[in-house]
Amino acid sequence: MNNDFIYMNRAWELALQGWGRTSPNPMVGAVLVKNGKIIAEGFHHYCGGDHAEVDALKKAGSKALGATLYVTLEPCGHSGRTPPCTEAILKAGIKKVIVGTLDPNRLNNGKSLKFLQRQGIDVEQGLLRDELTHLNEAFNCWITTARPFVTAKIAQTLDGKIACLNGESQWITSNAARDYAHRLRFGFDAIMVGINTVVHDNPQLRTLPSKRVKKIILDTHGKISPRAKLLQGTAPEDVFIFNGKSVRHNIKAQMIKAPLYNGKIDLKWVLKFLGEREITSVLIEGGGAVVGNALQRNLVDKMMIYAAPKIMGEGLQSVRGFKSKTLGEMICLKGTSFDKIGEDILIQGYPKG
Repeated sequence: MNNDFIYMNRAWELALQGWGRTSPNPMVGAVLVKNGKIIAEGFHHYCGGDHAEVDALKKAGSKALGATLYVTLEPCGHSGRTPPCTEAILKAGIKKVIVGTLDPNRLNNGKSLKFLQRQGIDVEQGLLRDELTHLNEAFNCWITTARPFVTAKIAQTLDGKIACLNGESQWITSNAARDYAHRLRFGFDAIMVGINTVVHDNPQLRTLPSKRVKKIILDTHGKISPRAKLLQGTAPEDVFIFNGKSVRHNIKAQMIKAPLYNGKIDLKWVLKFLGEREITSVLIEGGGAVVGNALQRNLVDKMMIYAAPKIMGEGLQSVRGFKSKTLGEMICLKGTSFDKIGEDILIQGYPKG
């Protein structure tokens, strides 16, 4: 294997160490190589902290002079929460920069690389481009559309049911799948559920490990109880309850009156609201009506379906309110992958737009 791929793959691994911690910034990893050896590594640990390039350059110190920098994302060339990385690269005396993918932020988007080239630095870009673009799919969506990247998660039987007719739903999937799903939450800024899920399942919406995640509740008619578990031990500023009625003041949360669309909370409006508050990713966890509504309005960017090897027969459908009049109107998933978790199967894919 070409050494360039080895070093960029290592930078990719480093970037992943920032998973769930860098938002609204992207995950980025960096590797410094000199005379065929790695002399320093770095990654973006958290928003407001050193960027990956600076993290690696600080570790290398004077050894960085004449080195090659491998970085998963185009270095920033503007001042934000931190100074421009391009300045640090020039000051360190880096001779070559190899970039995985361009930064879609209009303030960069190739401008930083052109700047470095004008300063006499050798620049290459596009190494592992597809994989590294996928790495920051949430950031890319938010920075280009100003709304969060939306993932809809479903836990269902093989015949597409999420609950019995009497509402019983705990538990359809295995302990292993539920544990995996709790850990998955750590990578998101917010978790969204409908009021029926809150009333019937009374979830806590915890993450593993523990993290301050935003909790989004769609409560059209203001039914939420002040004793709901997801409100317990959670700061009021971390809970957004969208309703279509006048605001209740006995709930320890941010109560937001939202416009309606076909009698339901307007999801497009909600996502715009969240994007303006630097929430870059949302995980829809329930229920079937919320998922169906989001699919109907083309607001789902990714599907994650946990299928248990069980058949329920009559029961509540995992997707409700979305209708295909013909086979041609069905939503098809692209880029699908399949993983076995315990006895369950996890199917992931992207709705074709």
